[in-house]
Amino acid sequence: MTLHDLFQTIEARKTADPTTSWTAQLLAKGPEKCAEKFGEEAIEAIIEAIKGDTARLTAEAADVLYHLLVMLAASDIHLDDVLAELQSRQAQSGLAEKAGRRS
Repeated sequence: MTLHDLFQTIEARKTADPTTSWTAQLLAKGPEKCAEKFGEEAIEAIIEAIKGDTARLTAEAADVLYHLLVMLAASDIHLDDVLAELQSRQAQSGLAEKAGRRS
């Protein structure tokens, strides 16, 4: 499964019955709840990275990616838009890109 496949599944859950799908339940709660859940998962990944537990970090990283995609879908942002943004940044160094960002 690719991130595109997962994102398509998440998008399809926007119209699913929340009683039959965890993703549909999250999406039904709106972007704020989806963002909160993403933040929780990111913190859990950070903890596992600090501990050095690679197996747990791998599992938490999968959760982070999933919840990031749910948050994007809840905010009506398509994965392709994020990938296009990343693509546009490849033409310059990370330091130059960061210096050029608006505050």
